[in-house]
Amino acid sequence: MKKRLCGAAAVLGVLVTAGAPPAQASSPATRPHQPARHALPLGPADLTETRTTTTLQPGVTLTRIVRGGGDESAAPAPHWTVEVSIPGGATSPDPDAPPTTLKDRASAEELTAELKSKGFQARAEQVRTERTADYAGGTLGWRVRVGTFDSQPAATAERSRLRAAGHTGSAVHTGWDGDADARGPWHVDVLTIDPRQFRGRLDASYGPDLERREPTSQLSRTAGATAAVNAGFFVLDPKAGAPGDPAGVGVYDGRLLSEPVAGRPALVTHDNGRRTEVTRLTWRGRVDAGATSLPLNGINRVPGLIRNCGGSAGDTPTSRPLHDVTCTNPDELVTFTPEYGAATPSGEGLEAVLDAHDRVVELRSPRGGALPPGGSSVQATGRRVADLTAAAHLGDRLRVSTTLLDERGHRVRPTTKTDILNAGPELVRDGRLHVTPATDGMVHPDDPSWYYGWVHKRNPRTLAGVDAAGRTVLVTADGRSTASLGLSIAESAEVAQSLGLRDAVNLDGGGSTTMVTGGTVINAPSDAAGERPVGDALLILPRRQN
Repeated sequence: MKKRLCGAAAVLGVLVTAGAPPAQASSPATRPHQPARHALPLGPADLTETRTTTTLQPGVTLTRIVRGGGDESAAPAPHWTVEVSIPGGATSPDPDAPPTTLKDRASAEELTAELKSKGFQARAEQVRTERTADYAGGTLGWRVRVGTFDSQPAATAERSRLRAAGHTGSAVHTGWDGDADARGPWHVDVLTIDPRQFRGRLDASYGPDLERREPTSQLSRTAGATAAVNAGFFVLDPKAGAPGDPAGVGVYDGRLLSEPVAGRPALVTHDNGRRTEVTRLTWRGRVDAGATSLPLNGINRVPGLIRNCGGSAGDTPTSRPLHDVTCTNPDELVTFTPEYGAATPSGEGLEAVLDAHDRVVELRSPRGGALPPGGSSVQATGRRVADLTAAAHLGDRLRVSTTLLDERGHRVRPTTKTDILNAGPELVRDGRLHVTPATDGMVHPDDPSWYYGWVHKRNPRTLAGVDAAGRTVLVTADGRSTASLGLSIAESAEVAQSLGLRDAVNLDGGGSTTMVTGGTVINAPSDAAGERPVGDALLILPRRQN
């Protein structure tokens, strides 16, 4: 099974540390660049930008880009401050709502006045966000900040003083706000796969099973990959399902092992690095037993928990995509394959266990347990238990079928050389900026603070796409530090376009953002604990040796 390949990665050339002077390059495979004709569209135009490109294997290059972070005298330097959680004030539409980062202007000004009366240097600031392809933008709300500090410890000390006064908040760096006059620095790493020269394999890996998480570097080393990046969104909190389970579509070696979040974009790749594309997918599934046909709700996920939503009618609070939200439904039919894990989820309901020939060999209630070699199962909860009870009998054949559909409703038929990874939002389409947070569930109508933190502000990001020459491009941008500010979603789209991508999409980011070459992490993951275990990764493998 190619998900568990072993071996050593063969890295050709010398990797140059981001920010090192180009003159230090010590291999012909490493080519320093003067500032690019099409520099990254980050910060003012006068910022310095260095690019160093290394050939990792035939057809695969790594370009490390450092932009800005030098002379800060041309603009006010970013600083540390404390962002205070705003409760609903007397004039708030919902005074009883829990405190959040953004509120209406009246609530923000009421809190500002209260803080000033207690001796804090408080200010209320309007937050405006850019228009996108499907979102009007404009004013998100108002934030309240306290003080201007040269260091994080000084801001943290002020936060402690605020807490003693009965307020909550966090120390933040204003370079993460997304303001256009920020001068960096930014650290962006770009892997490019040229199919005209590439003779290796491009492969997605979820590790030994779907329900567990592994660091990208571990997945890379296990497979003997030349390079790797983290890939799709996944379940992190056990309350949202099985940690590691893809939170959206997952096709590996041509097998649909996780259903799409309805209509959200996905990255489609092939072993040979050709015909990479960004597409939007839906699906349908059925369980057939003789003349009985039952609709399927999910594949390889805990019944009743639909991470990122976009599932079936009857899901609460919505059947539309809603990112970082776990929708629920007590009445579901979910199928499980051997790739899920050592045992299927346990709980109330009924489970029909199938052997390798799709015959029912066991009916389990409560549900949960190991599957027979090559076997599978179907679990039912709530009102769906009666449906499965009527359809499944010991010795009967139970046939599970699933179908992927593209944007036009046409059937997608992946081959054994195809992988499809969940993603969102879309960033670039046909070479033009095409950012779709509303369509893809990144706009939470009753929670502008979520959009502010996830979409508007700068964060670590992982991007992927294809350029006009058919080259697959994988990008990571470090963030949440003063050494690299990160990217907003709008900036992510602009960076992808500036790198020549014809179509591009956002993958999982934040603490998940990781790039690995030769088995070693080369970027700076933002989690305090270091590299984050993830659900899956995209691997660039060397050419198979005969």
